[in-house]
Amino acid sequence: MIFLKRKPLSPLSHFVDVFWLYEGYNVPHEKERLLPDGTVELVVNLREDRIRIYDSLNPNRYRTIPGCVVSGPRSEFFVIDTAGESQTVGVHFKPGGAFPFFKVPPTELNNQSIALECLWGSASARLRERLLAVDSPEEKLRALECFLLEQLTKPLERHPAVGFALDRFLGGGRPPAVSRVVEQVGFSQRRFIELFSDQVGLTPKLFCRVSRFQKVVQSAHAHSDINLATVALDCGYYDQAHFTHDFQSFAGITPSEYLARKSAHVNHVPME
Repeated sequence: MIFLKRKPLSPLSHFVDVFWLYEGYNVPHEKERLLPDGTVELVVNLREDRIRIYDSLNPNRYRTIPGCVVSGPRSEFFVIDTAGESQTVGVHFKPGGAFPFFKVPPTELNNQSIALECLWGSASARLRERLLAVDSPEEKLRALECFLLEQLTKPLERHPAVGFALDRFLGGGRPPAVSRVVEQVGFSQRRFIELFSDQVGLTPKLFCRVSRFQKVVQSAHAHSDINLATVALDCGYYDQAHFTHDFQSFAGITPSEYLARKSAHVNHVPME
């Protein structure tokens, strides 16, 4: 299997976390549960020009869309088939990093997988054609980066209040209360929520909840012997019941089920 990552240079690096590519991704399970992390992902299936989007409540039901898809900022898990991952390339945006590349605000993509052609029109097909025309995996990632820059619809600039809030929310230790950040940026609470939601796609409160959940998931994935209750308290959960409720709300499984099923990829959980 080939798995490559490419980190962009500044200023794109402030908006895109990584460009990635899989070739020969073959696993014994047919479906995976993808856990939410509040970011946007652009995925291109190079094996076939289609992607199956499953009903999270009934994974036997699915709809099919063309092979380029945008997964909006999520606060809910969703289900994918592993066959569709065998030869894929994509963009993992940073929190609040996708808005310069799409005409619609991220809030309109919440918890949805949207055909890229609905957002970019014919450019979606041109992107896949350009990637298929390139031979080496490294060249495919470079081509993807160049194509993404061609689609800019807004300047590569965050609103200062949003950038400040993301730095505070994602910094080390327990994140500050949203009300505290509102005081610091000098906007009304309503105006701050509008600004943040418009660029990040989630409200500040929901984004902080997803980020807190992700801190626990990252720790649980990195360590085989871990006291989840202690980690949860360190991340800001009030008690075990609070943590378990939030985890099940976002992941659809319990923390112990995640530990038992975790795979090589943090947010990909094999389904039975």
